[in-house]
Amino acid sequence: MGILAAAGMASASAALANEPDVAPAIVLQMQTAFNPALPGAGEAVRTFTKTLKHMSGGALSVKIIEPGHLAPTKDMLGAIVAGDLPAAFTWSGYAAGKAPVLSLFATEPFGPGPEEMASWLLEGDGGKIHNQAYDKLGVAGIPCGVQGSKGGGWFRGDLNTLEDFKGMRVRYGRISGPVIEKTGATLVPLQAGEFFYQLQQGKVDGGEMSTPAIDAALGFDKLGLPYYMPGWQQPSAVLDFLMRKDKWLELPAVLRAQILAACRANIAWTLNRAPHIQALALEKLKASGVVIKQWPSALLDEFRRNTGIVLQERADHDPDFAAAWANQKAFIAQGVTRRTMSRLP
Repeated sequence: MGILAAAGMASASAALANEPDVAPAIVLQMQTAFNPALPGAGEAVRTFTKTLKHMSGGALSVKIIEPGHLAPTKDMLGAIVAGDLPAAFTWSGYAAGKAPVLSLFATEPFGPGPEEMASWLLEGDGGKIHNQAYDKLGVAGIPCGVQGSKGGGWFRGDLNTLEDFKGMRVRYGRISGPVIEKTGATLVPLQAGEFFYQLQQGKVDGGEMSTPAIDAALGFDKLGLPYYMPGWQQPSAVLDFLMRKDKWLELPAVLRAQILAACRANIAWTLNRAPHIQALALEKLKASGVVIKQWPSALLDEFRRNTGIVLQERADHDPDFAAAWANQKAFIAQGVTRRTMSRLP
C-alpha cells in the first residue's frame, strides 16, 4: 500500500461516519548515515525530524532507522532508487560515484567554507545544480544541513616536509586521496569503522576521520597521536534528505513544503551549532593530551597545487562537473572583496 493510500482510506471512513475529515499521521521511515548519538551530523538527524513533526502538526512523522539497518550506508542512494528504502538522511559524497558533480558539495579540498557553501546553495546556483544532479537519478535530493570542516587528520609521527609523506599509508577521500598520492603517499581504502583499529595497530600511518567533535566522541584521543589542523580536504559538507522522485511527488504539496522548510531550518541550525561544538571538542582533545598541530605552509601550498590538478582532470572528463565548478568559483569570487573589506584589522 502506498504512503497515501492509508490516508485516503481513513478519510473515506471518516466521511461515511459523518466525522470531521482529519488527515492521519503519515509515518516515513528514514535511514540515517549518521549515528544519531554523535555530535553534529548525528544531532542534525534528530533536530530535523523534531522540527518536521512540529511544523506538520503531527501530520508527518519520521521514524529514524539506524545506519546500515535496511541498506549499507554507501548504498542508500541505490536502495532509494530501487524502492527498498523510503527516505534517507545522508551526505552528498555518497552519491558522488553516480553523480560526480555532487563531490563539489561534499568533499572539495580548499573549497568553500560552510557559510559560503550555504550561500551558494540558497542564493546562488548551487541549489539548482544539486537538485538537477539528483533529479537525473530519479531522486528528490534536498540540502538539509551544512557541516563545518573536518580535522586535518591523525598521524603516527610529525609531518613537516613533503619527504615525510613518502611511502606513508594513509586514509583520505575521493578527491583528497589523489591529492595526497601526488605527495608520494599510498592511499589505503578503509571504511570509517575500520580506521581507528588499523591506525591503532600501525597498519596505516594516518589519515582523516571526521570533524573534531566526532573524532573526540569516537575516542581518537586515546591513540596518543598528533592531530593536524585545518581540514583542508573538506572545509564544508552538505547533508541531504532523499526520497525517490515518484514517492516524493505522492506526498501532499503542503508536506513537501514543510520538508523543504524543515531542511532550510536545519541548515541554519547546523551552521550555528558547528562552531561551538567544534571549539569544545578541541578543548577536550587538548585536555586529554592530544597535541594539535597546524599544517606547515609548505605542505598546504603543495596540497592546494595538487588539488587544482586533480579537480581540473575531473572537469576535463565531465562537462557537468566543469560547469558546476566554474559556477561555484565565480560565485565565491564575487564575495572576496566584501569579505576582505569587512574584516577588522
